[in-house]
Amino acid sequence: MEHISPYLPGIILAHTAFLISIASPGPNILAVIGTSMSIGRSSGIALALGVASGSFVWAALTVLGLSALLSAYASALVAIKIIGGIFLCWLAFKSFKSAYSSHDIEIKELAGGKRTLLNYIVRGLTIQLTNPKAALAWIAIISLGLKPDAPIWVGVVIMFGTFSLSVTIHILYAIAFSTPTMVRIYSKARRYIQLTLGAFFTFAGVKLLLDRN
Repeated sequence: MEHISPYLPGIILAHTAFLISIASPGPNILAVIGTSMSIGRSSGIALALGVASGSFVWAALTVLGLSALLSAYASALVAIKIIGGIFLCWLAFKSFKSAYSSHDIEIKELAGGKRTLLNYIVRGLTIQLTNPKAALAWIAIISLGLKPDAPIWVGVVIMFGTFSLSVTIHILYAIAFSTPTMVRIYSKARRYIQLTLGAFFTFAGVKLLLDRN
């Protein structure tokens, strides 16, 4: 493995972007929370593992695809960073809009009634793999950690790091938000969380748009 120092800031930024992006419950996390509250923690954890597995698949596909593309066309990284930067700026806009909205989080149980734990895992995997925004999200996250000359192990480190974070955070959501009390606490802090998200996504998005290295 080559010296990690030149790539460490990008790796940390990519992991930070992913960690912050799942600090605000989206449809997948809301499904995990709703399942934990209505069915039980074990079902919520199973669904969480499925969602995290789907995230890992998207990360792996993105790393392999971008690595292959950059091996053939190193200049393509500029276009990839522009796409990722625009997407992050869009996420920033959504976060700021949500912060100033009176609309609270909606906890919904998955349709179809109670399932086996394996079915919840498969359901979580399916939800994540069929999410059309996932590809753009992962392009943005991986782009933050890639340099034109980055070796493949940099992408692999980002991939497994985000997978570990995904498993941990999704399971924590399933456990912590299995009670209405935690949902109320989160609701009170929602605006500040969204403002923080908006600020970070703005920073990361502008960094990608201006970065030509």
